[in-house]
Amino acid sequence: MKRRNLYILITIVITSYLLTACTRGSATENLAPSFTADEIAASKASAEQLFKQRSDLGKLRQAIKAIAKLRNPDKRDFDVEWTFARYNYFLGRHSTDESESEKAFSIGRDAAKIALNVDPNRPDGHFWYGANLGELCKKSPVTVGLRYVGEVRESMKRVVELDPGYQGASAFDVLGQIELATRIKDGSVEKAVEYLEKGLEFERQNSSLRLHLAEAYRAMRKDAEAKEQLEAILKMPPSPDYVPEHQETIATARKLLETKFK
Repeated sequence: MKRRNLYILITIVITSYLLTACTRGSATENLAPSFTADEIAASKASAEQLFKQRSDLGKLRQAIKAIAKLRNPDKRDFDVEWTFARYNYFLGRHSTDESESEKAFSIGRDAAKIALNVDPNRPDGHFWYGANLGELCKKSPVTVGLRYVGEVRESMKRVVELDPGYQGASAFDVLGQIELATRIKDGSVEKAVEYLEKGLEFERQNSSLRLHLAEAYRAMRKDAEAKEQLEAILKMPPSPDYVPEHQETIATARKLLETKFK
């Protein structure tokens, strides 16, 4: 009986040792790679070049993978996290695969949340958190939108406090869109116009701001003002950093002029 108990004890010890060894090995394998500052800078630059070619979604996916390799859960890098959130936002915007799009926005939202927790006094994390969450609200207005639209609004208000001109004053654009989208409930067309006109004071060349301002003017039955904004979009040179998005805005503006202002 004593011998049997001894065998059981030995078996337990050996099993415990093996489990510990496996756990250690797994933890070692899952450790994030360590990069030097120069390696991080080079990877960021390479990813940004791929991002600029995002009209080819394959290039955008490569950019996301390049930045993903730099993410370290044990040592969060602010710029890596918000850039990762930004790239995922654009993948979500441009992908025609609904599953990929929703996943990209969710990943972008979570990465931006990490960034704003690392440094809450810079606008990047707040903006890309709100932008990704806002797109998720659009996709599921009942299950997500009703619950989180207020959070998107607060994120963009925080961006305005920190840097009103950030991303071409796009926080004003988002705030205006929220007012338009929620005007049946608690939003206001007048407030939307106020936000969008304020945004144009900081950035005259933001075609998205002008497009949504035109929509707000139309909602107020100010057709002449709306038409003026749409025609201005067609004359605007694209921002070198946002050519694909500008082309989409031009297409929408042209369609509105052809169908609503005959």
